Amino acid sequence: MYEELKQKLGMLTTVPSSVDPSQFGDPLATQTAWTPIRRGGSSFRTHKLVTVDPSRIEFRASLGAILFYLLFMLFGLAFFASFFVSRFPSHKPSADLPVLVPLLVTLIFAAVGGYLLYTGTAPIVFEKGRGVFWKGRKGPDEAIDSRNTDKFVRLDHVHALQLVSEYCRGNKSSYYSYELNLVLKDGKRVNVVDHGNRDKIREDARVLAAFLGKPLWDAITTS
Repeated sequence: MYEELKQKLGMLTTVPSSVDPSQFGDPLATQTAWTPIRRGGSSFRTHKLVTVDPSRIEFRASLGAILFYLLFMLFGLAFFASFFVSRFPSHKPSADLPVLVPLLVTLIFAAVGGYLLYTGTAPIVFEKGRGVFWKGRKGPDEAIDSRNTDKFVRLDHVHALQLVSEYCRGNKSSYYSYELNLVLKDGKRVNVVDHGNRDKIREDARVLAAFLGKPLWDAITTS
């Protein structure tokens, strides 16, 4: 997301919300972290939860997110094409720096859009049949081993679901982003999704918690 890119460039600061983990009445809640795993998040809804069948549920990219990624990519390609045609009507490219720099910038925009589209539409799947959660285009059958990572988790290692929020402040805009994580039995956490629609991420988290039969630790602020 654009906000995430700004954060990586140091243009965005995030303020995690304070949480009292004792409210959940679980000793593990006091041993796990309550700060966001991914800083920056997004100001809009990037994923929606879809029930594929009784044993499989997954997060898919929202229509708004897909359109955003496509526009980002097509914007770069369109400017590249228009600039190329206007500067080289005879189709004889020039190696002059004033010409190459704008072309390079437009190609970077297109490449970033393509990357966001590829990563943003990657599968995020919970499957009871195989007892696994995986995130990405590499399925569990392709995993090197069965150890938990940020892309692969055995469902019997999940202890609870966690919702946390953060306030993201940029140069021109500010927003809240909300993060859904898995809390494992050893207290470690794995991010599932994070985006800016509080009501939808809460709704999806409740459905997912019921599907997994795990408690939901909702620490989202009411601000």
